Amino acid sequence: MSDRSIFSRYRLFIFDADETLRRTTVAGQPCPRQADEWLLLPGVRQRLSGVAWNHADGPYFGIASNQDQVGYGHLSLATARQLLRDLANSAAGVHLPDAALQLCPHRLEVSCGCRKPEPGMLQALMAYYRVPPTETVFVGNAEPDREAAVRAGTDFISAADFFGMDEPSARVQLG
Repeated sequence: MSDRSIFSRYRLFIFDADETLRRTTVAGQPCPRQADEWLLLPGVRQRLSGVAWNHADGPYFGIASNQDQVGYGHLSLATARQLLRDLANSAAGVHLPDAALQLCPHRLEVSCGCRKPEPGMLQALMAYYRVPPTETVFVGNAEPDREAAVRAGTDFISAADFFGMDEPSARVQLG
């Protein structure tokens, strides 16, 4: 799908963070804990920085990320939010309010409605931007991302497809 058609098809683009927009530079860590522990993935800035995000009627930019390392005490909620805010700025040149940076801070063993594959974060972003599921796409890299999109009623596009990485296609369209 070309840039022109995808950016006219959807009003809200929700992105997973880790292994979708960024990678952690510390071996064995699932997500960064400090500002110097991550890099943008190839193609991310090129694909996102030229879009006029969050103007009038879209397209809108949001992040939905499982951040269980907060629950385990490896970083604070404020630090996790700041790292996601820095990520959005670096990837797309956008400055996002907390409502556009949804994260699940719960430990893996805690049941919650926000940790993907549950749809809570995606639903919160759609409510914040007032965009229905039919005009929303979630871009992610893993099965819980795809399943969260299905449960939220949105389309899903794999990060590999969206950013042109050389991996098998995992695109699912519901609409």
